[in-house]
Formats: sequence, structure tokens, C-alpha cells
Amino acid sequence: MLSSPGIGSGLDVNNIVSQLMALERRPLIALDNKEATHQTKLSAFGSLKGAIASFQNSVAALANPEKYSAVSANLSDTSLANVSAASSAISGSYSLEIQTLAQSQKLKSSNFTTTNTTIGNGTITIQFGTYENGTFTLNPEKAAQSIIISSSNSTLEGVRDSINQANAGVSASIVNDGLGNRLVISANDTGLSNALKITTIDSDNNNSDNSGLSQLAYDASAGGISNLTETVAARNATLIIDGISISKASNKITDAIEGVTLDLLKTNLGNATTLNLSRDSASIQSALSSFVKSFNELNKTITDLSKYDATTKQASILTGDSTVRSVQTKLRSALSDPLTTAGGGLSLLSEVGISFQTDGTLKFDSSKLNEVLNDPTKDISTLFASVGKTSDSQVSFISAGSTTLNGKYSLNISQLATQGKAIGSTQAVLAINSGINGKLELNINGETINVTLADGTYTPASLAAEIQSKINGDSTISSAGMSVTLSESAGILTITSDQYGSASTVSITGGNGKADLFGTPIENDGINVAGTINGIAATGSGQILTGSGDSNELVLNITGGSTGARGDISFAHGFAAKLDMLLNEILDDRLIDSRIDGINSSIKDIEDQREALNRRLVDVEKRIRAQFTALDSMIAGMTQTSNFLQQQLSRLPNTSK
Repeated sequence: MLSSPGIGSGLDVNNIVSQLMALERRPLIALDNKEATHQTKLSAFGSLKGAIASFQNSVAALANPEKYSAVSANLSDTSLANVSAASSAISGSYSLEIQTLAQSQKLKSSNFTTTNTTIGNGTITIQFGTYENGTFTLNPEKAAQSIIISSSNSTLEGVRDSINQANAGVSASIVNDGLGNRLVISANDTGLSNALKITTIDSDNNNSDNSGLSQLAYDASAGGISNLTETVAARNATLIIDGISISKASNKITDAIEGVTLDLLKTNLGNATTLNLSRDSASIQSALSSFVKSFNELNKTITDLSKYDATTKQASILTGDSTVRSVQTKLRSALSDPLTTAGGGLSLLSEVGISFQTDGTLKFDSSKLNEVLNDPTKDISTLFASVGKTSDSQVSFISAGSTTLNGKYSLNISQLATQGKAIGSTQAVLAINSGINGKLELNINGETINVTLADGTYTPASLAAEIQSKINGDSTISSAGMSVTLSESAGILTITSDQYGSASTVSITGGNGKADLFGTPIENDGINVAGTINGIAATGSGQILTGSGDSNELVLNITGGSTGARGDISFAHGFAAKLDMLLNEILDDRLIDSRIDGINSSIKDIEDQREALNRRLVDVEKRIRAQFTALDSMIAGMTQTSNFLQQQLSRLPNTSK
């Protein structure tokens, strides 16, 4: 057998086989070219998808209705306060004079020799309220807090740590004034209504002397025991806004001017400054400008991927592609079709300066936008966001969904939402002893709690405040974000849940104080709002009414008023909202992804074809080489025979001789 092809024949077999296999491999080159085209299209659709996602970000910024009602707040002297405004703030100018800053009350003890000096055992009870004309009025929003002081933490240092660990609304520290160590107790919250009343139950059985735990008692009301000394008085922040005197418990004021938050930093007594509130037009201008720029970038991407150059007769990779045409057509239609049911007096983008140019790009005329922003009859939010405009001031639009159809909807209310409440049947007993009539078991909105009232003799108002503070201060209630309001009329107490609807319940289930405080209470569970939207029954939950049918996902808040016809809601998905839904459809409903999947499938098919062809080429090359090997052997045999014959002929006698 020949060890190297061509030796027997003298032919360049390797070169011949190589050229033959090059011809056989031509289908592979066609497959490679086809795959390269698919890969280019794959990259093109990836670029298109990325450009659409980028455009959607700018669209989302315009779909929020609060974007168009943002208000900027500017204070002439910025060192006086930090100011911010919500969308509900009304543009205008205000004179502001800050007279005093709110402060929290601080109390100090007498001197103790060391921080390890024993004070005493027992219970410290801390209450919050207002001192006025020798009377302490409990703050109904804050529950009394009791702190147990045992023998293991009865030192000055131990009492300090126990107070701080209790999270009772106060903080404690030890100050050495050079003469000794004083315990300083500070209210965490500022304001007159957060002044401290500290009572003790002393292990020495005397709760009013100046020894043991009673050394920490403080009651500044007439006849009260005060063994602590006030170092800083509780004080409200006082200010004058446009000549109106205002007093607030905190330096952070959110309810003096509607929608405005004032975080007071210092006073300017006798030297008023100016607060200006104005619509934040700059952010709207910026958002619309970014929107136009982002659309034009998307349009450029689509154009570059699908254009045809008539001069060079060169097509782009996606020229004539139906998916690209569909995306482009849908986008232009969404931007051009007018809104017919928007309630803000605007229906076309051109009305705010956004219009198409001949090359398919958008241009932005900011002067037209300014005209609209300065026109009180126009609401630009309805042009871009999904917004419902109500004709009834006690009906507010909350939200809508992608399935809510544009339209004008009539509202009819058959039942208003109510709050759960429990009403006493008799006048409450005002003398409270926790062992006899000071405990209540209640169920508030499905949560069961037990409260114990502080012993004492109350007025009807102060008793209501005590019960309210104990209920609202319960961790189960506060952690659930719930609260109640206690009211009294002619000595009869009423507990009302802060929630509305069928989940709102108040039940007095037991406790030794139930009969004395409420008699046989009348308990009424809350009910949900009920009504129809465009004649179709809507679903009520508390004060929230949710539509169905054409108004599906339309959510309204009914805060009051009467039953019966309650006007109309004009609803429309604005341009940004429409675009956002369209882009979600394009990106999520696989309009582009289906093409990408198809291309990837074609690439996979090409890989399978290439693998099969490569396997066949291996067999073809083996066959060709086998044939050349056989040829080599045959020619080698023939050559040997020829050589042999020549040798034999050369040995024959010379015929010429």
C-alpha cells in the first residue's frame, strides 16, 4: 500500500482533492451568507427594540398626571425654611413671618452623687398633653406609657436606660453640672400638646413625696406634684401668613397653606419674607422637549433600518419589512388621532406645539405650550395622561386601566359609604378605677385589643381623650395603620373607626368598664359605597367605586354628598397613556419578538443544515481519496509491469544482429 497519495501515479492528489472539495463546499458558502443576512436582521430588530424601549421611558414621564400640576415654591429668604409644594398647591404669593420655633419640653431632676445612686423601684407613667389655666388636658392622639423600674435597674443610670428602651415618646440623659448628676427627660415631639405629665407608683408606698421613684414625678397642673424642674418649656411654632396668626405643634407645617410644606429653620420676627408659588412650567417644557427628541431618535433608527437609497439603488437591511412598517404606522396614528373625550379642552398635540414635519420627525414650538399653560381653561394633563374630569366636587378620579374605554360616563350613587361605630346607651361614669371599671376589650376593624384606663375622675371630654389615646396607642392598632375617634355628646361616648366600608367595625366585647362607660352600646358596622356608572352596577369598597363594562378599571372616590345622580366623568387616555399602552403591546405582545424568534429559528435550521453538509463532505472526501488511492495503486502496478517488460525486452538478442 502506498503511504502518500500521488506517489504511485505522480499526480498532485492533495491539490486535486482540495479543488474538488472546494466545489463540494459551495453550498456551505451559501449557508454562511444566508446566516450573515439573518444575523444582520437580528441585530437590526434588536436595535429597533432598544430604541422603542428608550422612547417608552420618555413617554412614561408624560403619562403621570401630577407632572402637569407640579408647583414650584420659592422663598425670598431661603435660610428661614425649607419649602416644598404638592400638585394641590395654588399658585400665588404669600407674606411669611416666623415668630417662634416649636420646641419640646425638657425636665431635670435634682442632683445625685453618682450615676450608680439608687433612686427607687416602681412604675413611671408618662402622659402627653397641654397645661392651661392650671389644668392638664390629655393629648388624645398619644397613649400614656408605663415603664417598670425593678431593683435591677433602679439606679440613676438604670432608670435612664429603662426610659430610653421603652420607646415611650421621651428620651433620657444624664448631665453632670459640676455639683452632681441630673436626669434630664425630654419629650421627643415639640408643641404645647406634647407637654409631659409624669406620675409614679413608688415601692415605698408614697407616690407624692420627694424620695424614691417619686423624685421623678412632674405635674404642673394646680395641686400637682412636681419634683422635676422644667428647663425648656413646650412651645408651638407661631407664624403670620398674610396677616393670619398660626400656631402649630411642629416646625414642619403641612396644613397652613394647602399643598405646601414648611420646614421652619429660624425666625424673622418683624421682617416678613415672601413665598411665591407657581406652576412648574420648566419641568413640563423639559419633559415635552425630551419626548420630541426621543421620538425623533426612534424615527431615525426606523429610517436607517428601512430606507431605500434611490441614487445608489441600495436597500437597507429591513427595507420593505412588514413589521417595521406596522410599528411606524401605529406610532404615527397614535400621535395624530385626536382625543374626543378628554375633559381638559385639548385634543391635538399640535395645540401644545408638537407637530409632524415632512420627513416624519416631530418639531416642538414652546411658545404654543406657554399659551396653553397660561390659559386657566386648559388642562394639559388630559392631553397626555389617563385622566377623568368629574363634575361633582365630592367625586374624585383615582385611576383607570388599559381596558377603560374613552368616554363620558354618568354616575349615580345609591348608597354612601359609612364608618363603623359603637355608641353608648347611657352617660359614662366619670370616676375610673382600673380594678373596677377601667378596662375595655374591643374589636376594631377585626383586630382585638385590651386597654386599661388611668385611674382618676374625668370630664366627659377628658374621658373620651383618655380612651382614644389608649386605643390608638395600642401596638396592634397603630402597626396596622388604623385609628379611632372618641367623641361625646351630653356625656354619651361614641367610638368611630377611621376606615370606611364593610371592613370598618367597632365592637366593645367586654371588660369591667363596658357597662359603666357604654351601657349596652349600639354597634353599627360600616357599609360600602354603591352605585352605577353609565347604568352598569359598579363595585364598592369603602368609599372607592370601580366600574365595569366600558368603564372597567375606572376607579372613583366618593367622599360625601347625597344619593342619586352625581354628574359625569369625562375620561380619555391621553397621548402619552395611549403610546405607553401601544409600546407595551409592541414590546410585550411579541410583535418584534416573534420576528426575532423566527430569525433565530432560521439560524438554527442553517446550523443543522451546515452540520449535515459537513458530515456529507467528510464522506465525500473519504470516497474521493479512496478512489485516488485505488488509481495510485493501479498505476503503480502498471508502472511495475512496464518496467519489467522493458527490462525483459532489453535482454532479448538484438534482432539487427
